[in-house]
Amino acid sequence: MTTEARPPLNVRVLDATVTSPPTVFDDPSLLPADHSTVAALRHRVEGADLAAPPVVLPDFHHKSKMELPSSVAVATIGTIRPDLTSSSVNCGMALIAVDSEVPDDRAVDAFMRAVRSRYPYPTQGTRELSRSEVVRAVRDGSEFSVERWGAPAEDLERIEEGGRLELQRYGGIERLESELPGVAFQLARYRFGTVGPSNHFVELQRVEEILDPERAAKLGVTEGQLTIQYHGGGGVFTGEIGRLFFRRKDYPRQLKAVNAALKPWFHLRSARSFAQLKARLSLYFTDGCAPLELAGDEGQRLMLATAAAMNYGFAFRTATYAALRKIAAESFGGAIGRLVVDSPHNSIYEEPVGGATAVVHRHNSCRAFPASMMTPGTTFADTGQAVLLPGTHRTSSYLAVAGDNAATSLYSACHGAGTVVKDLVTRGVSDNDPLGRKTRRYRYDDVAPTDAYHFDDRGVDAALDVLVRNRLVKPVARMRPVAVLH
Repeated sequence: MTTEARPPLNVRVLDATVTSPPTVFDDPSLLPADHSTVAALRHRVEGADLAAPPVVLPDFHHKSKMELPSSVAVATIGTIRPDLTSSSVNCGMALIAVDSEVPDDRAVDAFMRAVRSRYPYPTQGTRELSRSEVVRAVRDGSEFSVERWGAPAEDLERIEEGGRLELQRYGGIERLESELPGVAFQLARYRFGTVGPSNHFVELQRVEEILDPERAAKLGVTEGQLTIQYHGGGGVFTGEIGRLFFRRKDYPRQLKAVNAALKPWFHLRSARSFAQLKARLSLYFTDGCAPLELAGDEGQRLMLATAAAMNYGFAFRTATYAALRKIAAESFGGAIGRLVVDSPHNSIYEEPVGGATAVVHRHNSCRAFPASMMTPGTTFADTGQAVLLPGTHRTSSYLAVAGDNAATSLYSACHGAGTVVKDLVTRGVSDNDPLGRKTRRYRYDDVAPTDAYHFDDRGVDAALDVLVRNRLVKPVARMRPVAVLH
């Protein structure tokens, strides 16, 4: 990735005849946003109380199981619209910097075996938490995992929102416990901290290039260093909450069975009047996702449940961090790992937009606040919020920070470039890595690892280039994968 000054790409506003058409950050010559997918986004937000035009970022694509395309951010003035993010909030990625160079194959094997042993797949039905601990995770977020698993308390500043959202403003943990069926807390005792296969992964990398020495030093990243990047979900509780309120396209069979009992209990038992009962039947037991007024009781109830789910997700991934940090020390000769950043990419927050407060929904995009918006005295108040832009296990990935123009994208950046990499390879624009580098690829079975030869970095570089030229992020370091479990 070259960092010399270049003119910004044209930010496009497609179809100006439509009210609040999306602001599209793409490269029309290399990474054009698909017009039919933009149309699907436009249709989804039509008539919404938008605080600003919706934002389309690189790696824009539409998964069939999701209501909304990936790599977008949408801000509304007075409503909450859960269909504008994933059905399970607080899926996210994190990066650990380890005070070690890349270890040999034997040590890598030991690390990957230990990760599979700690977090096997399929999961073995082990209860990780007591019911009271689930309540603490929901209430205290990452602070719970710091106490429970010994993650460093000083690393909380590297987690978005410090890993904890205050529930009291929406009614508090007391209201949630009184209305949410106990079985929801019981189910959330299982599979806590797991990673699993599919697009979730644990990846060992080597820092191959420092692009901003000053910020890299503040973030704790040096050339030649070992890093661990991982992509994990928000856990069982987030999946439960995400499907309690509305009918979603992504509805696994086991959750559908659970929610057949949970939804009537949660919504109908706690109704305080016939009118409220009738309203909830209309809202939550028909197809689709209706917007809820933020100031109304149903809106506050949804925000409480969403904030609680976010907290559980923060606690979930901080527990994973504590486990990976311990395994790395045991596998790599006592090497100490420190968290560089933990960044959710499915979220709903109340945030400043254009001088007012709006509800910002991000779907497969991460928050990128400039230094001026971060908590004074923290590392990110010096560097800007750290942002991860993973490629794939066959390309480099990047560490960046929020750029000077991040407000134009609703303070958002794309959470990865995997679809861009695949697209450029398919089109013949990207080819094999000329140096023949490879990643040692592990699975969750006992089969020996295989080699996955790398592509060149044209795909991930193209996505980053759009972000950099529009001053949405500033690149800090480039990491190359050496081993992956997924």
